Amino acid sequence: MINLLSSTFLVLWLSTGANASVGPNVDLVISNNNIAPDGFERPTVLAGGTFPGPTIAGEKGDTFNINVINLLRDTRMDVATSIHWHGLDQHKFNAFDGAAFFNVPEQAGTFWYHSHFSNQYCDGLRGAFVVRDPEDPHKPLYDVDDDSTIITLADWYHYLSHNAPPIPVFSSTLINGAGRWAGGPATKLAVVSVQPGKRHRFRLVSISCDPNFTFSIDNHILTIIEVDGINVKPLDVDQIQIFAGQRYSFVVGIDGDISRWIRALPNRKNDTTNDGVNSGILRYAGAPEVDPTTSETGGKLPLVETNLHPGKPVPGGADININLEATVSNPPGTFFINGHTFKEPSVPVLLQILSGAKNVQELIPAGSIYGLTRGASVELTIPGGVIGGPHPVHLHGHSFNVVRSAGNSSYNFDDPVLRDVVSIGDADDVVTIRFRADNPGPWFFHCHIDWHLTAGFAVVFAEDITDVPSTDVTSAAWKELCPEYNDNNNNNNNNNNNK
Repeated sequence: MINLLSSTFLVLWLSTGANASVGPNVDLVISNNNIAPDGFERPTVLAGGTFPGPTIAGEKGDTFNINVINLLRDTRMDVATSIHWHGLDQHKFNAFDGAAFFNVPEQAGTFWYHSHFSNQYCDGLRGAFVVRDPEDPHKPLYDVDDDSTIITLADWYHYLSHNAPPIPVFSSTLINGAGRWAGGPATKLAVVSVQPGKRHRFRLVSISCDPNFTFSIDNHILTIIEVDGINVKPLDVDQIQIFAGQRYSFVVGIDGDISRWIRALPNRKNDTTNDGVNSGILRYAGAPEVDPTTSETGGKLPLVETNLHPGKPVPGGADININLEATVSNPPGTFFINGHTFKEPSVPVLLQILSGAKNVQELIPAGSIYGLTRGASVELTIPGGVIGGPHPVHLHGHSFNVVRSAGNSSYNFDDPVLRDVVSIGDADDVVTIRFRADNPGPWFFHCHIDWHLTAGFAVVFAEDITDVPSTDVTSAAWKELCPEYNDNNNNNNNNNNNK
């Protein structure tokens, strides 16, 4: 709901500790604030007044009542908003994919939320979302799983998204909302406090707009137990490459009494973790409050995606096979999938269907929507090597099996990992995923490098079009959002044009 109440504009100094979680019933206020998480102050768009936004948490089976209150007024940035609850399937609730009031009857794990309006989440509107399972089968493996063990990784920009250059370059890496930039001040870093002798379940969330990160903790093995909200067989690694939108849970056994470096090295030439850049601190209870002196140890046992397997096999067999070949204009600027660039339709695809569209040929944007038969198994083949990559792609409304991963030429149809974000890799890669079309409605499939999404790297899968009106739950209030959004957006555009 767009609420045009008076805005707040605050100078906010963030702590480097974990934010206390909220939910499942909460007012989530979206406002404009000035913050300086790496020592450089800039205006932002924030949830709950912090970066990252407050962790929204609950238990499996909960109904989440999240009242999103829009107090945005700074027209140097977008003042309309739409929040996506990333990774939550919204089964039979397509209208709630970017709205509040939804239930989570079957899912549990690590998710996140972010603006899905233009590049607004690059200006700050992003946070973690955790659904815990009281009967988690991995529970015997860990002792601690709370707000203190959530780790978010973000890129941060010293300019507003409206002022971004054609190829945006981030200024710093933030871990739990704190970081340093090369040549900048020695600001406080994020501190993750741990208890010796306890096994901690860490929930690692990439809330990145662009880069992927190579994550590690000095002198520690990370036992992965969950990927993108799906349990997997425990897998020991010492390093995780994590792409925009991906999440991992891993267990670390805490031993010793000295602080260790947490490292999140972005995929950018000449980046280091010197002087605390791209870093945070794992600090043992009672340890001195000083920067660690440990050396990097990750890389001997890196994560290989094909080594991840679900807790039980999932049968495959595709009924619909779609090849999605992404290209980019020269000079780079606009992305195309199978020759079409995605342009925001004047009427939301769901509303087009609810208004009477019966087949995919009636839907706009033409060329960017693919119809799927209800219940069909769907295989997507996506060649890699597109300029600006590797590109992480995300499917709304579903988790999918990765039957061929980047960096691997073999196929696994027996027990492939389930997730909802996957890298399509480099020039020799042909990433292949499978999912079941069991969730009627239109679902977005896009690159999660946010700059690439707004440049057209997206398509929509319209599942079971004819039955959507009878299976999808919408309300009169949802339909009233369109004119309110259009009026609000037109006012914002007029303000920008008058500058």
